[in-house]
Amino acid sequence: MSVFGARFLAVDWGTTNRRVFLIEDGQVARTERDDRGVTAVTPGDFDQEAAGIRERFGDLPMLLAGMVGSTIGWQVAPYVAAPAGVPELAAGLVWIDDRTAIVPGISTLIAGRPDVMRGEEVQLLGAVAAGLVPDDALLAQPGTHCKWVYMAGGRVADFTTAMTGELFALLKKHGLLASQLTAEVTPGTAFLEGVEEGRRRDLAASLFGIRAAKMLGTREDADAAAFASGLLIGADVAARLETSGHDTVHILADPMLGGLYAAAIEAQGRTAHLVDSHAAFVAGINEIAKQ
Repeated sequence: MSVFGARFLAVDWGTTNRRVFLIEDGQVARTERDDRGVTAVTPGDFDQEAAGIRERFGDLPMLLAGMVGSTIGWQVAPYVAAPAGVPELAAGLVWIDDRTAIVPGISTLIAGRPDVMRGEEVQLLGAVAAGLVPDDALLAQPGTHCKWVYMAGGRVADFTTAMTGELFALLKKHGLLASQLTAEVTPGTAFLEGVEEGRRRDLAASLFGIRAAKMLGTREDADAAAFASGLLIGADVAARLETSGHDTVHILADPMLGGLYAAAIEAQGRTAHLVDSHAAFVAGINEIAKQ
């Protein structure tokens, strides 16, 4: 019998943000999002943070996922090696006490390149459990670090992480192009031109081309950010699709960022399908709690 029962607390505890879910009979009864990510918590104060959550939501068993199980979190939950599914994650739970547990991340060396994830695995397995994606599928989880994941038989078979979002953020804040990349990014003509340029995967040269376009007056700065975003996302998408036989990519992301990836994927001849990432997380955490 699971210690979590019909009512428990699930916490998606990331680096900068945290979302708490009160789960009752498999459904979300209440949720709360704040900026108390692990970097906002002083080491040694995680037990107090958990107590505060229980004061607000009820004195219930708690299942935590994400960076709370990393070296900068509450306690390290060692990675489970891919391929991995719900049973492996449930078996690898790290127990803080008899009713507080942390979900482990997943690691891979299958393709010869080391890679890790922590937090995304709950969404991935939940998307399959909830019937939001097929058992065998290619999933993308855009963000600061975009995860590209192969699901096989409903398990995380292998994956690749690309620092696409972080690179864009760095370009916007530092260096030669920062003053040009101030406009909002939308999936319009400039973005799609960037996607097409990104397919060449000559990023260092293509990025300097943004500066040259300004000097020669061939592109307005109002379009530079969208072009740069398309360039980075386009290169990321092209690299992944080159080795994938999947016709459809299932995207777990918010509509804005997910929409950019969907536009890039469809511009390169595949179908994109957006999936509700919060629904996937809840489904995944329910499956782990049951076991």
